[in-house]
Amino acid sequence: MRKLIESTFVSLDGIISDTHPSTSSRSDPHMWGNKYWDDQHNGYSAALAADADTLLMGRVTYEGMAEAWSSQSNEFADRVNAMPKYVASRTLTSATWNTTVIQGDVAEEVAKIKEQPGANIMKWGTGELDRTLVEHGLVDEFHFWYFPVIVGAGQHLFEGAGFDTTHLKLADLHRFDSGIVVHVYTPR
Repeated sequence: MRKLIESTFVSLDGIISDTHPSTSSRSDPHMWGNKYWDDQHNGYSAALAADADTLLMGRVTYEGMAEAWSSQSNEFADRVNAMPKYVASRTLTSATWNTTVIQGDVAEEVAKIKEQPGANIMKWGTGELDRTLVEHGLVDEFHFWYFPVIVGAGQHLFEGAGFDTTHLKLADLHRFDSGIVVHVYTPR
């Protein structure tokens, strides 16, 4: 069975994204995280992507990533652009960028994707889709990228989760000179 890997940027106060247009200028990870992205960050991202052959995203992440990545061309971008992608959405009816919109029960469909032959499935972004994946025990590995920044406003990691307590085991830890620390967790 393929492994589903969650990769998420998190501020020290647990912020993952903006929730209101009034705070988006400071709570969007691209606003507070960009200054920490360096060769170590890029190398770690590339290594995660190299072990995957499929991307999974929610609608919001998909729309941002498709806009940002589809026009780029370099070794990493070409790999990402060529990967098959799945997007979970109740509102999208069609998608571009080599993407399939998941129809029906998301947990059931993701479980079917995991059963298909292939390499790892990389899950980018955090939000409602993550709550579904965690609730149904579909995430095999979490990579939480903790950035040395306190944002002060925005959506918190697993905010309003609605699932039972989920215990994880620290499997690995990666420290970057920029101050980013990636905690790798697996289910217990």
